[in-house]
Amino acid sequence: MAARPVREARPASVQELADTVRTATEEGLRVKTVGTGHSFTSIAATDGVLIRPDLLTGIRRIDRRELTVTVESGTPLKRLNAALAREGLSLTNMGDIMEQTVAGATSTGTHGTGRDSASIAAQIRELELVTADGRVLTCSEKENPEIFAAARIGLGALGVVSAITFAVEPIFLLTAREEPMSFDRVTAEFEALHAENEHFEFYWYPHTGNCSTKRNNRSAGPAAPPGRISGWIEDELLSNGLFQVVNSIGRAVPPVVPAIAKVSSRALSARTYTDIPYKVFTSPRRVRFLEMEYALPREAAVGALRELRAMVDRSPLRVSFPVEVRTAPADDIALSTASGRDTAYIAVHMYKGTPYRSYFTAAERIMTAHGGRPHWGKLHTRDAAYFADVYPRFGEFTALRDRLDPDRVFGNDYLRRVLGA
Repeated sequence: MAARPVREARPASVQELADTVRTATEEGLRVKTVGTGHSFTSIAATDGVLIRPDLLTGIRRIDRRELTVTVESGTPLKRLNAALAREGLSLTNMGDIMEQTVAGATSTGTHGTGRDSASIAAQIRELELVTADGRVLTCSEKENPEIFAAARIGLGALGVVSAITFAVEPIFLLTAREEPMSFDRVTAEFEALHAENEHFEFYWYPHTGNCSTKRNNRSAGPAAPPGRISGWIEDELLSNGLFQVVNSIGRAVPPVVPAIAKVSSRALSARTYTDIPYKVFTSPRRVRFLEMEYALPREAAVGALRELRAMVDRSPLRVSFPVEVRTAPADDIALSTASGRDTAYIAVHMYKGTPYRSYFTAAERIMTAHGGRPHWGKLHTRDAAYFADVYPRFGEFTALRDRLDPDRVFGNDYLRRVLGA
C-alpha cells in the first residue's frame, strides 16, 4: 500500500508525540502512525502527518511485584521478547511472527493460538494514549476504563498509543510437538486436540488430505532446543528456502501445484523440542504472501474448513500455500475478533504475485456465512454495516470514537469503510 503524507515525524518522547499530534490538529491535517508495515491493509495510510515511532522504543519499567512491564509503543516484539528473556520474564502467549511493533500488533488484534491464553492485546494491563487535542491519557481498568475497554484493539482510530503495560510471568519452558496428521483425523479430533493442549494449531495443504500439526505445552524441562543443523534444515532450508522455490514454480506453472503440494506436505518430519516461549511460539517467515484471516465461533470452524476444502477441490483454483487454523478463548475487548466468544481462526494465503482474488472471494463467502470476523490487519472486503452486525459492542466503540476524535484526525479511507463516517 502506498501513502503520500504531507510530512513525517519521528518523536523521541511522549511530549514530542503529543506536540506533533496537537500541531497537526491545529493545521487541519490527519495523523496516522505506521510501525513495521506488517499489515496487509491500508490501515496506517495517511495524506497528512505520518508518525514513525522508531525512536519510541525500549522498556520504561519492570514491576516484579505486580509482574508487569511497561514498554514504549514503537518497540518491536522481537526486541521485547529478547529483553524480557534476559530479565527472566515472558509474555504468556504470542503470535508466530515478532517483527511488528507492540502498538501495531495490539492495535490490529495480533494473536497466536491458545486454549486458555488470548491475544497479545488481552495481556495489556494499562496503556498510554495521545488524543487528537494532544492530551496524554493513562487507561486501565481503574483509570479511564471505558477507553481501556476499546483502545487495547483501537485500530489507530482513538488516538496514538505511546506506551503499553503488559502482564508478564516468570519465564517458563514449552515443549513443542510437531507432526503430520491427515485432514480427516485432525478435523474429526479438533475439539479433543484443542482441549488436551495449551496451544494447538495446524496447517492444511490444499489439493491434499495432509496437515501438519503443532502442540505447545508447558514443560518442567530440561530445555532441549532443536539441534543447530536439524533446526536449520527444518526452519530455513525446508520451511523457507525450498518453500520459496516450490511457490515460485507454482506461480509460473499453476497446473503443477497439486503435484507439488502432495510432495511438500510430506517434506516436514515429526519433531519434538523444548525451549523458552518466544523461541517456540515464533518462526522465521521469509516467503512473501498475501493473507486473509477470519475468526469464527469455534464450533463452526470444522464445518467451514470442510466447505473450504470442497470449494477448492471442485474449482480450477491452484493454491500453493497452506491454510492455517488456530484458536483463542473469548475476551472482553470491544473489537477483538474473539470478543465475547470462543474462537477459531482460519487463514488463507497466496504467494505474492499470484492472482488471489478468486480464492479469497470464495473463502470469504464461506467465512461470512458463519458470522466470521476478519482480522483487522489482513485483506477483506467487509464494511461498517457488516461489523455492526457481528460485533455486539460495535456501537460502543464508534460512540467512543465520536467523543475522542469527532473531527477524525486519526481517520483514513480504511477506517471510513470499516467504522463508518
